[in-house]
Amino acid sequence: MSLPITPSTSGVAVPAAAEPASSGTIAIGALALDGGTTLAPVMLAYEAWGRLAPAGDNAVLLCHALTGSAHARDTTTPDDPRAGWWNPLIGPGRVLDTTRYFVICSNVLGGCSGSSGPLTPHPRDGLPYGMRFPLVSVGDMVRAQRALLARLGVRRLALVAGGSVGGQQALEWAIAYPELVARVAVIAASLRLSALGIALDEIGRRAILADPKWRGGRYVSGEGPDEGLALARMAAMLSYTSATALDERFGRRPATRPPFAPGVGPTYDVETYLQYQGLKLVRRFDANSYLILTRAMDRYDAAEGADRGSDEAALARIQARLLAVGISSDWLFPAEQVRALAEGVRCAGGEARYTEIASPLGHDAFLKEWDQLDAILRPFLAAGDSPRAPP
Repeated sequence: MSLPITPSTSGVAVPAAAEPASSGTIAIGALALDGGTTLAPVMLAYEAWGRLAPAGDNAVLLCHALTGSAHARDTTTPDDPRAGWWNPLIGPGRVLDTTRYFVICSNVLGGCSGSSGPLTPHPRDGLPYGMRFPLVSVGDMVRAQRALLARLGVRRLALVAGGSVGGQQALEWAIAYPELVARVAVIAASLRLSALGIALDEIGRRAILADPKWRGGRYVSGEGPDEGLALARMAAMLSYTSATALDERFGRRPATRPPFAPGVGPTYDVETYLQYQGLKLVRRFDANSYLILTRAMDRYDAAEGADRGSDEAALARIQARLLAVGISSDWLFPAEQVRALAEGVRCAGGEARYTEIASPLGHDAFLKEWDQLDAILRPFLAAGDSPRAPP
């Protein structure tokens, strides 16, 4: 895929001072999965903003969180943070400047927003894969992204960034493809999810599996386990916030809107908030994708894989400059675990630093604290490269 470039008067090709947006779904062929099977055909949906430089080295890859999509930026409403999951950070003059960078985001493998996943028709019978879709790993997601970028003409990434399971993907990029990544920002993620995080994910999965409408994953679109998925989202929302944030926002205030489902006795505002969040997810997300993606998040361990075997061996592979960003009130990926990632990279001989978002908003602060994120990412991108030599 070729993209137009404005020639530089200095003789160095630079992106044009414009912000063209592109999107599509690209076939990347067959993909060998970590589980030992091969998935084919594989399609990835993506969105991109800006222009790719002739050298193919001004690309920024954004990796979305669990229920996200490729829609990181909305050029029609560039100032509305609800319109694209990182809207305030992407665009001309912003930290991810689309007059300088070619910014790409793809829907993950196993997702339900255009990429191959449980909603995809199975090549054998044309019916949705459902739970016939194989379990995928974070490594599988990254290999699929690498194939997509190759088809877009990207040769090297100026930055890979993401939060939560998107942060796991960003870290995996730096470990699996050290020669392709100049900088990596791992936000609200660490080497592996804790037992608490796995336990919370399992509660959500059990809610879906216990819903009679799940039907072993063979439900018809629009007739699936909506109640189970809504309950899963309600439980997950508690891990994305903090006790302080809930108290400040809701306290013990009686409900200001009617409950969305019958309850027992009087209803509190925090209850109807969780119910609303559950219903919102049901309208846009697939329950089988939720099962597959939460399990991928649980299973990720940076030390696992060829040429690894330990945290030290995995982190020694990283050549990129690494930024680890913790959140002071995060209890899904506690700040001390994110700090330990940066310390581990430095101990392994790499270049890394840790910084922290001070916020009562919990894990989801990486989707809300725009001023702090800008102040953290801008100097990180402005600093000169001093990559470690390959081992």
